[in-house]
Amino acid sequence: MARRLRKPVALLAVALVALTAASLGGAGHQSRTLVFGASRDPLILDPILVSDGESLRPIRQIFEGLMTVVPGTARVGPSLARSFKASNKGRTYTFALRKGVRFHDNTQFNAQAVCFNFKRWYNFKGPFQSSAATSYWQSIFGGFQTTVGNTSAPVGQQQSLFRSCQVVNRYTARINLTRPSASFIGALSLPSFSISSPAALRRYEADKAELRGGSPVFTGSYGFEHPTGTGPFRFESWRRGERLTLARFSRYWGPKAHLSRIIFRPITTNAGRLQALQTGEVQGYDLVDPQDMATIRSNRSLRLLNRPQFNVAYVAINQQQEPMNRLAVRQAVAYGLDRQAVIRSSIYAGRGEVAHAFMPPSLPGYAKNVKKYKYDPARSRRLLQGAGLRLPVRIEFWYPSGVQRPYMPDPPRIFQAFAASLERAGFDVVPRSAPWSPDYLNAAQTGKAGHLHLLGWTGDYADADNFLGEFFQAPKPQWGFNNRAIHRILERAEAETNTKKRTALYQQANRQIMQFLPGIPYAHTKPALGFQTRVRGYIASPVSLEPFRLVFYGGGT
Repeated sequence: MARRLRKPVALLAVALVALTAASLGGAGHQSRTLVFGASRDPLILDPILVSDGESLRPIRQIFEGLMTVVPGTARVGPSLARSFKASNKGRTYTFALRKGVRFHDNTQFNAQAVCFNFKRWYNFKGPFQSSAATSYWQSIFGGFQTTVGNTSAPVGQQQSLFRSCQVVNRYTARINLTRPSASFIGALSLPSFSISSPAALRRYEADKAELRGGSPVFTGSYGFEHPTGTGPFRFESWRRGERLTLARFSRYWGPKAHLSRIIFRPITTNAGRLQALQTGEVQGYDLVDPQDMATIRSNRSLRLLNRPQFNVAYVAINQQQEPMNRLAVRQAVAYGLDRQAVIRSSIYAGRGEVAHAFMPPSLPGYAKNVKKYKYDPARSRRLLQGAGLRLPVRIEFWYPSGVQRPYMPDPPRIFQAFAASLERAGFDVVPRSAPWSPDYLNAAQTGKAGHLHLLGWTGDYADADNFLGEFFQAPKPQWGFNNRAIHRILERAEAETNTKKRTALYQQANRQIMQFLPGIPYAHTKPALGFQTRVRGYIASPVSLEPFRLVFYGGGT
């Protein structure tokens, strides 16, 4: 959950939130409204149009997809689909759907609703084909029915992985692919592929958008005022910069939520979120600053929850920006980043380790024998001079403002540390900062974020394709290169169903990527959440998408 470059949003405004109480029959507890401190507002609440954690967290409560991840793990399990069967050599998947499921607008979930959503995504046009709008669709499925605009589909694969969706009967849907994909079922657990109410999508003009300054702007009201799924919570209201309120859905098909309401309250600073937790204005928050963990541990009314390490932070290099198209210059950047010093500093406070690849070591396909780049500023200067460049080499280095990510707890301080080490290595670093959303992420995803920029990714499910395939299986403006050898091996790995062969292909891809150097991974981290001790049932997830349905809050007002 950048995590994909999991990605974007707005923020601000502090208002005290009154906690409301309601009786919860059958749960054995008095229900409460839980206030959760977010680092910023969501971008939009239309699942297919986002890939950032702050948008996906509430989306995970409102919507459901055919598959999901098992709470507390990255394993994939059933959701709106009870089961599935693969056929036609991995090109056809038939899903047996749950019966008696209703959307929040009281319309019925069925196979027609599944196919309506897939056909909607496949037929996106104009602004919806921007990589900033539908990054997950393009990463997993490639192109659209009519591929135009700046889609990131691989060269030679403008045809989408998706071929068609068939209504076999009321509760059976069949999805046909153009080629085998071993990662397809895992991808369906992504909240971005959640199923929306067809009636609500039409009524509230979900497909209205325009391009402004090259960026998509969504002008329909669906994603801002009427997001309609099948999840345990329904949308109630949203005051941007103040609060997003979800209410328990009384007609939910599964076990009902313990909480009567969730309020997501944007608080833009680490100190502000910690203070709100201490005073009881919020009962929990994510992205605890490593420096604040001792404060939480020392307070008997508070506690920390740790997430497993399942992310990567990196410095991206845009090869469309001269002289980054030269390998020697990219190597100079790699040797010029003092990654060890950053990880050992108070920024990460013992919660990180140096990354040597673009995926965590826990996943099959990780290769220990990749080329490694230890900090060596003298070697950087020699590489730059050997490339015929005059020192210092002027480069633009972007970092985001007003944001904290699980893999990137303090972007300004990380930038400052890296800028200092790069200047010792023969570079003249020009700083550029922009608000995380929409400016920074749009600039990064469209290739406008200078020579270097900070970003990262939290995995969505346990598959190497969700890291390496997400980044490098297709040419993307963010990286600015077209390396057919890397694209091809990742295409082969994604389609390979033999586990041993697939693992070997991803290991080979890791080695090629770190030789080619599209960017420099620098950290894997163990993020933490802070809660009041009266909050129970919150199961920390490696993919950062916890189900609030399991949570109850036993506190008083």
